[in-house]
Amino acid sequence: MSALTVALPHRRATTRLAGRLARVLAPGDLLVLEGPLGSGKTFLTRALCRALGLDRALPVTSPTFTLLHELETVPPVAHADLYRLADAAAVRLLGLDAQRDEGRILVVEWGGPHVALLGGDGLVVELAVEPRRQAQIHATGARSAQLLAELAAA
Repeated sequence: MSALTVALPHRRATTRLAGRLARVLAPGDLLVLEGPLGSGKTFLTRALCRALGLDRALPVTSPTFTLLHELETVPPVAHADLYRLADAAAVRLLGLDAQRDEGRILVVEWGGPHVALLGGDGLVVELAVEPRRQAQIHATGARSAQLLAELAAA
């Protein structure tokens, strides 16, 4: 399977996609979120964290300025935003590879240009708003290809 397209006409559909992702992702997996501003990257991350058991009272916000948030889900999530980082050296300094090695699911907004630095094998979710809200999901390696097949079957 080369890609999976999921229609996201409303927030409930995005929440359902997050639930499907929560069922297939495991410690050390990579999820890269791409799409224009306002396309739902942080909303999808929040819904994923809720599906992984994060208390509803705890906020899930974009780490645009802090660059990285660690969230106590099961398994734990490291949520990064690379929007302001164009330089590979700056991305390396964040130690995101160590987050994966420590068993966190790594969720990276704006991580597309840095997939190789992030471990090279992950699901890339490209969120679109026009002409309709949808997610196109593709795999970048063997592990993520397995995840994509599981996600398609879920």
